[in-house]
Parts: sequence; C-alpha cells; structure tokens
Amino acid sequence: MRGPLVVLVGPMGVGKSTVGELLAERLGTGYRDTDADIVAAEGRTIADIFVDDGEDHFRALERAAVREAVAGHTGVLSLGGGAVLDPATRELLAGHPVVYLSMDVDEAVKRVGLNTARPLLAVNPRRQWRELMDARRPLYTEVARAVVATDGRIPEEVAEAVLDALELRLPAGDTTPPPGQEKTV
Repeated sequence: MRGPLVVLVGPMGVGKSTVGELLAERLGTGYRDTDADIVAAEGRTIADIFVDDGEDHFRALERAAVREAVAGHTGVLSLGGGAVLDPATRELLAGHPVVYLSMDVDEAVKRVGLNTARPLLAVNPRRQWRELMDARRPLYTEVARAVVATDGRIPEEVAEAVLDALELRLPAGDTTPPPGQEKTV
C-alpha cells in the first residue's frame, strides 16, 4: 500500500506538527497536516468551523482531508486530535504506519495550559481533557502500530523514538527510503 511514510495521531498539544516537521526533515520528505489543509480550504480557523457549523461538519471536512492525504501524500502526515473519532477515518488509516503520540494530563497542562483556544476544552478544561482522552485513547491505540510517550521529552527525542518504533532509518546521505522499510510493531 502506497501512502505516507508516517502518520501521527494523538491529542491536541502533544507535538504532532513539531515532531512531524522534524521527521520529514530527517527522512528527506514532505510534511502535511490535515488541520492545515482544512484551514486553507475553508479560509477560517478550526475553532470558527466548530462554532459556525458544528463538530459533525468539521469531522466530515476532516475525513475528506484524511482521505486525500493518505491517497496522495508519501511523506509525514499529522492528523487532528479528534480525527480517530470517525469510524470511516479510522478505516482510511488501516495498513498505514500510524504512531500514537501520547501524553498525560499533567503534561498537557504544561504544554497547552488547557486554554480556551481549543474548542473542545472551553469549559472545565482539566475534566474535559480526561473525558476526551478516555474516549479517544482506545481509538488512538486501535489505529496505531506504535505508541510513543512524549511526557518529559523534547521534540527531537520524540522524533527519534518514532523512527525507532517504525525502524525507519536512512543510510547517511540517502534521502530515498527503501520500499517497505517500516515495520509493524
């Protein structure tokens, strides 16, 4: 199956974009973020889409963005934190090298402050974070070949752990990954 070398999933603020960009650089390939694709296509923020059109509409946009990305992108791909909620989106991820980047609530507080800029954390953010993770953790795990904990790690360490988990390494100076180099863990 042709598609992304790595697909990153995980909660908001876990570092998918930062780690994704580092992985793309190390693997000599492109980086794509489905949230950025949606914002570019819609011409408005994700928070505005949630407020104006609702979560169901956003998830439909997200599913379409994921479908396009897994079919046409051969580099590193990051998905939005809630992409795995949609069963059809989870099916689109089947057979791809998905890595779940995890973090606990204390790490989330440090990284994003559980602020109201995140549309799903506007009221009682600590409780909502736990509820979101209780619902999403099994889905992240379901789609993932590997889980990489990000707690207490800098992005470079997380990127290295992802490469190790998928056994994705390039010979020095080579920027073309050998076919099938990823490994099911």
